[in-house]
Amino acid sequence: MPLSEHEQRLLEQMERALYAEDPKFATSLRSGPGRASRGRAALGVLVLFAGVAMLMVGVIIPAIAIGVAGFVVMIIGAALAYSGLRNRPAAKATTAEGAAPAASAKSPKQSSGFMNKLEDRWRRRRDQGQQ
Repeated sequence: MPLSEHEQRLLEQMERALYAEDPKFATSLRSGPGRASRGRAALGVLVLFAGVAMLMVGVIIPAIAIGVAGFVVMIIGAALAYSGLRNRPAAKATTAEGAAPAASAKSPKQSSGFMNKLEDRWRRRRDQGQQ
């Protein structure tokens, strides 16, 4: 379903405001998680398996250096896979869109969406108890 002209103007206005406020964040939202991150995740899994193989060889042949190197390669592979699978733009977009203006003005470091929901529930309970 296409957007109306009014909705398109509002969306463009919000994009300009976001870009003016934080250009680096706006650029990261535009780039998205594309193929490069999937390739990085696949590379990370392959490096992780290579590290496991090196670790097993280090255990079978009593060579501590190969085992330690295998463990380090496993850590690097896990970090690569995690960075490839992590979806930073979507997570930031939900906190940026879902946060109330008063909450963002209150603290420069925004909490996660889950914490915002818990705080909202707590405030509603407290407000209902005072009435």
